[in-house]
Amino acid sequence: MKVTRISALALSLAAAPVFAADLDLSLTNNSAKGQVNFFGAQNDIQLGAGYTYRDSRRHIGNLDFHAQGRTSIGNLPTTAGVGLKGVFYDERRRNVDGGAVGLGGFATVNVPDVPGLSFSGSLHYAPTILSFGDSDDMTSLELRGSYRVIRNAEVFAGYRYLNTELDFAGSPDINLDEGVLAGIKIFF
Repeated sequence: MKVTRISALALSLAAAPVFAADLDLSLTNNSAKGQVNFFGAQNDIQLGAGYTYRDSRRHIGNLDFHAQGRTSIGNLPTTAGVGLKGVFYDERRRNVDGGAVGLGGFATVNVPDVPGLSFSGSLHYAPTILSFGDSDDMTSLELRGSYRVIRNAEVFAGYRYLNTELDFAGSPDINLDEGVLAGIKIFF
């Protein structure tokens, strides 16, 4: 089973340049995430898919759909999007699984005075009505600073927080993934 997951991940990463706009790989102290976005910042929509493996035998998948466009915050050029993020998880240790479809958005702000420097953030929230399985609600937050080192690649660092409340009486919230992250993004 583990070999099958590794093979599927390797195949999808190898095929990414054929149909993707960018590939995003990031690590926290306890997790590894791969994200493929299918359209560039110039398109009116953005579609993405990702997979996160966390060391506690937790598997997290996500599908993203956003309407996006270019705007500015002050004099800073910005790409912003509003839409949906579907998150699905399976944790063997606690024998729980579920997910949610969160509403929210993202923004990437470029700093013209420092070419290549940008800051981005995304926030999505799913209330009980948009949650299923063992989840009662879900919050997803990611903040990062990026620097484009060459035309088609950038490095970044930031923070990721993915939390859900379990649908059992008296159950605490669990952080599906949380931590300081670092990674690379490759543009095709």
